[in-house]
Amino acid sequence: MPNEITPFENGSDTYIDGLNPSAWVDLHADHLYAFAFKRLNDEELARDLVQETFLAALEKVNAFKGESSERTWLTAIIKYKIIDVYRKRAKTNLKTFSELQTDETEFFDPDLNNWKKEHWPAPFGIEDQDPLNNKEFNSILQRCMLKLPPLWSSVFTMRHIDDGGTDHICQELNITSSNFWVIIHRAKVNLRSCLQKNWI
Repeated sequence: MPNEITPFENGSDTYIDGLNPSAWVDLHADHLYAFAFKRLNDEELARDLVQETFLAALEKVNAFKGESSERTWLTAIIKYKIIDVYRKRAKTNLKTFSELQTDETEFFDPDLNNWKKEHWPAPFGIEDQDPLNNKEFNSILQRCMLKLPPLWSSVFTMRHIDDGGTDHICQELNITSSNFWVIIHRAKVNLRSCLQKNWI
């Protein structure tokens, strides 16, 4: 991870209730940064959230029960901070859902709740590629996701990267179930188009 994350300068390796804050940067910064970057695709924001996570954790050391590892506990904190980012994006970038539903039937057959035959996604073939090519595919996918409206990207990430359930995502982002499915459909249409242009 870039070197902007600075260690705590208390000069102590003393454990606090099973935690060792002076070693957090060395032990967990890279993991937390990768976790945040994968979900937000923003280096500066990911670094900021790692710093905020460490500060929040220092304020909550008394809440650490020792029921999970130090890393699991820190990851849970940064996960909530990422969800806060999603919520802010949802509030400031919300399109009307009538706009989202425009031309929906161009791609999907409402009777089958699936793609129309002529718009069926072409196979990407990454299963046959080596891991380096899969990394290239993932890089292209991240670039394509940057082109999505922030709310769409948040919903897609929570669903397909974090394996979040519909009810949980709707509650966190304050959207209805029908809005959720419209967003997921539109995100997939746009990602498919972008991936087919840049990968296949």
